[in-house]
Amino acid sequence: MPITITGFRARAVAAPIKYPPRPASGVIDTAALVLIDIETNEGITGHTYLFTFSKSMLKPTVDCFNAVCELIVGDTVSPLDIESKLRRHFTLYDTHGILGCVLAGIDMAAWDILAKSQELPLAAALGGTPTSIKAYNSCGLWTNETADTLPKLAQELISSGDYKAVKMRIGRPDFNLDLDAIRSVKKEIGDDIGLMADFNQSLSLNEAIKRCQALDDEGLYWIEDPIRHDDYEGCAKIRVSINTPIQIGENLLNSLEMKKAIDAEAGDFYMPDVQRIGGVTGWLRAAALAQANALDLSSHLFPEISCHLLSISPTRHWLEYMDWGASVVQEPLKIINGMAITPDRPGIGISWDEKAVEHYLVL
Repeated sequence: MPITITGFRARAVAAPIKYPPRPASGVIDTAALVLIDIETNEGITGHTYLFTFSKSMLKPTVDCFNAVCELIVGDTVSPLDIESKLRRHFTLYDTHGILGCVLAGIDMAAWDILAKSQELPLAAALGGTPTSIKAYNSCGLWTNETADTLPKLAQELISSGDYKAVKMRIGRPDFNLDLDAIRSVKKEIGDDIGLMADFNQSLSLNEAIKRCQALDDEGLYWIEDPIRHDDYEGCAKIRVSINTPIQIGENLLNSLEMKKAIDAEAGDFYMPDVQRIGGVTGWLRAAALAQANALDLSSHLFPEISCHLLSISPTRHWLEYMDWGASVVQEPLKIINGMAITPDRPGIGISWDEKAVEHYLVL
């Protein structure tokens, strides 16, 4: 008897963030998450979550999820077929933005169900083996911090999981403050710990070239997103002007966009976001592109599922660890000796801490 979808639920929570992000777009004071459950006739429920960046986007995302799920009630849980059906249904509509995130969430939950039905971890259901993935701590070191406060925070982040790398954000109006910040952290952590730096798309092309060239001798592991994510030609110009690798990809909306970026030689490294790239199905296509072009592949956010996806990615590189979902799941992802331990529980390995969910529930 095929496993079919019988119901669905989406709940919005505003979870706490220990180190509130302060990207170029503004402060994110809570983790605005939509918790997804898709139910089946076999009693298996698929779990995942979406991150909406702003609490104002929680209700539209929940409403969109509920509307789209009405289209798949009664369908067999076949992630590829569901993805094809929904993409075809919305062919004349823009499947980016909230709708794109919702489609990715449904895809993730469907794969969770499929893996659970086989009593396999997601990585194994995808044909691989759950493995330990090297992780860097990306939870703090925002631009509101100074050269005086950053070193202690960097050590705190590294010590929390014996990380071998950490990421800081840069892009202050005064570039000298960025230089001071980078040098203070590098002095504290030494050369054995990798330091990534993320501009969060805050610069113009000319300013980015100037600043990235000035950073070329600072020993950074990579420089991330210096300009608009979709300016592939501009990213390529920056890339050829410096020796430090350029990391891009968190805003890629599908594998076709990734191919455009690769064809433009826009980045040295790529880091798809499972919510934006199209869920598990979209990630598989991105991983194939990375392998075909010999490009290192890292993850962006969503460490609980990303560890599975990196486990089956031939050119896996780094897992970005962000703890924004940790407060509402029963068993947060473990980081031991700087490695993310991909769980061997069936599916993604997510189950909700219902007391925490009730506490942080807003919708």
